[in-house]
Amino acid sequence: MKRALLVLSAMLLLAPMLAVADEGMWLFNGLPRELLKQRYGFEPSDEWASHLMKSSVRFNVGGSGSFISSTGLVLTNHHVGSDTLAKLSTPERNIMEAGYLARTPAEELKAPDMELNQLVQIQDVTDQVKAAVTSEMTPEQAVAARRAVIAKIEKSALDTTGLKSTVTTLYGGGRYHLYQYRKYTDVRLVWAPETAIAFFGGDADNFEYPRFCLDACIFRVYENDKPANIEHFLRWSASGPAEKDVVFVSGHPGRTSRILTMDALKYQRDVAQPAGLTNLRRMEIVLQQYGLRGKENARRAREDLFGVQNSRKARLGMLAGLQDPQVMAEKQAAETELLKAIAANPELQPLAQAWKSIAATTTKRTELLKKGVSVNSQLYGIALQLVQMAEEDRKPSEERLPEFADAGRESLLQQLYSEAPIYADLDQVLLADSISKTLEQRGGDDELCLQILNNKGPAERAAELIRGTKLADVAFRKELAAGGLQAIEKSDDPLIQLARIINPESRRIRAITEELDEQDRQAYASVAEARFAVLGTSVYPDATFTLRLAFGPVVGYEQDGAQIPAWTTLGGAFEHEKQHVGQTDYTLPKSWKAAQSRLNGSTPFNFVSTADIIGGNSGSPVVNRNGELVGLIFDGNIQSLSGNYVYTEKQSRSVSVHSSALREALQVVYGADQLVRELGK
Repeated sequence: MKRALLVLSAMLLLAPMLAVADEGMWLFNGLPRELLKQRYGFEPSDEWASHLMKSSVRFNVGGSGSFISSTGLVLTNHHVGSDTLAKLSTPERNIMEAGYLARTPAEELKAPDMELNQLVQIQDVTDQVKAAVTSEMTPEQAVAARRAVIAKIEKSALDTTGLKSTVTTLYGGGRYHLYQYRKYTDVRLVWAPETAIAFFGGDADNFEYPRFCLDACIFRVYENDKPANIEHFLRWSASGPAEKDVVFVSGHPGRTSRILTMDALKYQRDVAQPAGLTNLRRMEIVLQQYGLRGKENARRAREDLFGVQNSRKARLGMLAGLQDPQVMAEKQAAETELLKAIAANPELQPLAQAWKSIAATTTKRTELLKKGVSVNSQLYGIALQLVQMAEEDRKPSEERLPEFADAGRESLLQQLYSEAPIYADLDQVLLADSISKTLEQRGGDDELCLQILNNKGPAERAAELIRGTKLADVAFRKELAAGGLQAIEKSDDPLIQLARIINPESRRIRAITEELDEQDRQAYASVAEARFAVLGTSVYPDATFTLRLAFGPVVGYEQDGAQIPAWTTLGGAFEHEKQHVGQTDYTLPKSWKAAQSRLNGSTPFNFVSTADIIGGNSGSPVVNRNGELVGLIFDGNIQSLSGNYVYTEKQSRSVSVHSSALREALQVVYGADQLVRELGK
């Protein structure tokens, strides 16, 4: 009775820490059914959840999507597909800019290295993983033991089911789940609009609202050289959501850090995020300068530049949240109350040590940043991967670095042997700048830096390395890989030789980082245990790029004294263009201007909801209570960017393309009648 009263008291004190409003990125095997019933009168059945789960897909490039037909059609964002659009583009046919429509199956373009994952099963393996690590182990021993047991679980699951199998850490180390995926590697482009409408408003409108973007594209998955027969796919809503209707987002949020302690948050605020921003700003300038050399340079750099600019703006939003005294005060108050609840319960008191452990690791992480190795480019990355793979393959699978274990070998080789073009001039620029950055981090007299330079300046050294390497040739990569460590050690390829020089230091830094991660993992497992004891299990874990469900009504918000509407219209896009005449990125494509008189201008275009999303949710389907597709997530507003650390429904909104706008544009602007007939069937 005494413990029950202590827990009840703690729950009252910690009410602000419970998921409030529409906060939450919920596990599909842990949906908040009671919460949905109380708030929206909706009780998702097991069949509803399973169907939505299996209709959703994950893109290996870092986004989400959904099956939208029985014939293998997959809907995602243009900016999720842009990696493939860039690889399929040439100077003569710039698919990225001009768009593409395959009017027959024969015209569908095969992506060189895309992989889609469909989640089909989740299993809790917490007991197996935790049993492998004991309190007597050093951090180094714990890393090895945890890595070994996870590799065994993944390999056993792969051998038993044939499914791609991945163990994911949840609640910072409090739980471990085995996710099993059906994998699709024959993926072909069906349709993509022009960048001018997919990213209408450009960087200026990015993370803003109102928006007018058709940020969408459609692929198709194949099996045995034929369109895949898909059982679970989303039907198309006839009209989409009305204002205040609750909608559901099924996607793969990449990473949140809401479980972080105050010491870890301050590290993010004062060290990690500012350092990340500095790197992004530097890279942005490098790519912009390269792009200014000519039209073809701009085309080659566009995808990387967009990613950097998007990340820079996202990090600015994250940092703004951490620099908000009110946000930090609320976090501090919640942590103080949790620690009080722990102190009041003798059984929980030992868990308080976790906060001290995390404080110690943040100090070590700050020191580690000062002696990093930043050498990087696409070709150098391939070189280092080949060197490390040759070393790791001499070990049993369970002792290897996770990316080289047997369970993920097919995915690894698909990327390593990709036929996608690599532009030597761009790679050289990136390599030169990364060498310069390494010198700045470690100092020009550092022994490793002297070996990297080999008596040359960064630009000259990068030119020598890129001119001399053969790694752009996939056949050469395969030959080196087949020869194993002996071939690597004998290779005279300059990038392989550079990778061998840097590899020991890269491994040393990684080992230290992994030991710090292990200490944090054990500490956050205690934090999670404390939260479970005080709050119960009705708390969702931080995002891990695994499938989650978010939800919330379609509602506008107030900003600077003005009411922002819940949705925009197709006609509004033309008005938006008029308001920004002469400004870059505000010119609609010719196809839209030609179709203006035939478009229904009142058709909803973009809309917002309170669904809790983060990077990785891009391309997520938005569905209604019936599980019908009503929208496509493509962004959050500027107020949502602090969502990495904290969620608030007051102004934070997810932004989606309306399903009606997609259908209207496909029919009227692009004349894709056959494609429209396939949607939802």
